[in-house]
Amino acid sequence: MQIVTDTGMDMYLPPELMPEIPIHVVPHTITLEGKSYRSGEDLRPEELQQKLMATDSFPTTSTPSSGEFAAIFKKLAAGGDREILSINMSSGLSATYSAAVTGAGMAPEANVTVIDTKTLCAVQGWQVAAAARALKAGWSKEQMIALIKRIGEASESIYTLDELKYLIHGGRISHMRGLIASMLRIRPLIGVEKFGGTYAQMGMARTFDKALHGLVDMMTKFHKPGSDLRVQVLHSYNEKAVLALREMIAPVFNCTFMPINYMSPALAAHTGPTMVGVAFAAQEVFEGLP
Repeated sequence: MQIVTDTGMDMYLPPELMPEIPIHVVPHTITLEGKSYRSGEDLRPEELQQKLMATDSFPTTSTPSSGEFAAIFKKLAAGGDREILSINMSSGLSATYSAAVTGAGMAPEANVTVIDTKTLCAVQGWQVAAAARALKAGWSKEQMIALIKRIGEASESIYTLDELKYLIHGGRISHMRGLIASMLRIRPLIGVEKFGGTYAQMGMARTFDKALHGLVDMMTKFHKPGSDLRVQVLHSYNEKAVLALREMIAPVFNCTFMPINYMSPALAAHTGPTMVGVAFAAQEVFEGLP
């Protein structure tokens, strides 16, 4: 079996958690000032934010096409392994899942199972890494799919940011609400809800520091202080804030921290440089993995 995913995912995990299994990544495209880049290939996360801070233009993103998915499915099948598991970012946030489904239909020589993760970013990376470990250990496709679902259901992702103009421009929040929030300097706390896999406002704060504390408070609504958690803090281009967030979280929970790193450029294009966030789940969810 082969594993395919997309650049809605962040997969910055310690080497011991990521087996030496090829992961085939289909990239999103970011266009800025008339030039297009393939997320994670032509443009590093920090390069994107440096470009954004140097221009008044806004980026646009586009999902991989069904043809791009079909091409990789065909290529993998031609290599002799027809079984493919495509693990894709939430259909509630992107047309990527739909493109993968259509691409699978265009590649009848491959036996493709497409998974709608209902999430993205770090949690999607956890799902892909766990599936790769399970694959290496010889788990069945059904067991791998159940594992992906288990991790998704147990994991939460919440974010905040200090500047809203990129979210407003990208249509991620309504224009009028976003303008009002910008004028009042309100910082939203944004989560990913489970049913549709869409963004949901989970709270707000009047200062960015209070928003960071709000993320930690939100974590305690899901898990009691002192709980054993897997935690990954991440950012678009805001190292000072992400380090502060980690320091806020560490005394509250018994954390197994994943490495701090940048969000995928395909996601951070819609947030600008100030975004910080945290993904977390009970550590017991990952026990028993091969």
